[in-house]
Amino acid sequence: MTLKNKLAAQRIYILLGGLFITSLVVSNLIFQKFFYWYPFNIEVFGSKLFEISVGILPYPITFLITDLISEIYGKKRANDVVVVGIFASLFSLLIIYTAANVPATSWSYINDSLFRKVFGNSAIAVFASMLTYLFAQFVDIQIYHFWKRLTKGKHLWLRNNFSTWFSQFVDTFTIVFLLCAFGIIDWANFKGLLVSGFLFKVFVAILDTPLLYLGVYLFKKRFNLKVNEEIDLL
Repeated sequence: MTLKNKLAAQRIYILLGGLFITSLVVSNLIFQKFFYWYPFNIEVFGSKLFEISVGILPYPITFLITDLISEIYGKKRANDVVVVGIFASLFSLLIIYTAANVPATSWSYINDSLFRKVFGNSAIAVFASMLTYLFAQFVDIQIYHFWKRLTKGKHLWLRNNFSTWFSQFVDTFTIVFLLCAFGIIDWANFKGLLVSGFLFKVFVAILDTPLLYLGVYLFKKRFNLKVNEEIDLL
């Protein structure tokens, strides 16, 4: 690969990393709002199916990006993005903590109590999310590369969905469990949120498979990559 192509691949990698980190941090900040989507009139353990946190919306994007990075740039580069995401989450937590402890002026549109109501649980959420995210993302990358080795770079849909489904169940179970344990969510909602969250992520994973195929196709065409070939960055 020429130096010009390597520089282009480096810029794309940085862009993907930026999208990944943004999706992760934002999901931690907006998680306290819950929404409903009722494609089916079904109740699961006393809760309507797909009554879920808005924080789940950007989260599947992180798994799509790590799968794309794993496929094109390799396991190490995918793990690097995960680690940077952890530091970004910690830094956002520090900023929120500082902002919460700076007294608001009397004319501030957002007073201290409202700020703490919106962001007060963010510290717990970020902590819980980091634990689950770190574990789930590394599980996703490990399983993805296991299937990639086993299929010799073929059957992209298989490793994309199998790795995402398993890691998303681990992620959903752990985050809902921790939020209930910390008292942010009532235990009565545990089973319903677990099933709804996991099924929603499975649905999104199926939908994003064509996007992964498109991304891999564009990369291979742009950089003339062979089957199972990865880009070695500078």
